Amino acid sequence: MTDNKRVTNKQILDKINDLKVGEEGLNLLAIKIVSRMVKLKSMEDWFSHVSKTEVAWSVAYEDLELTEEENAIGEAAKLMTLMDLFKNEEQYEKCAIIKGRMAEVNKILKGGK
Repeated sequence: MTDNKRVTNKQILDKINDLKVGEEGLNLLAIKIVSRMVKLKSMEDWFSHVSKTEVAWSVAYEDLELTEEENAIGEAAKLMTLMDLFKNEEQYEKCAIIKGRMAEVNKILKGGK
């Protein structure tokens, strides 16, 4: 009964009767199960709420411990996306600024040369 097959209510009741738990023991077991499920649900709700805060995002990002090269690759991806966006919007002044920043990022990626 512990594998992933579906179990009928009758099978569950038969198993409980085999244990000779009795009505009082069954009620105690039900209370413990419900209590544990409520605790898990409230912990899940708490984690869901907390994990969406700005502090949680910044802490999670810091935990990545990115190298200088990894940061540069991320910055390059961001800049290329912005460059494409600004080209499509014909905002060429912004493209020029991004081009300058891309030169700095490329230096980092080439090893500071």
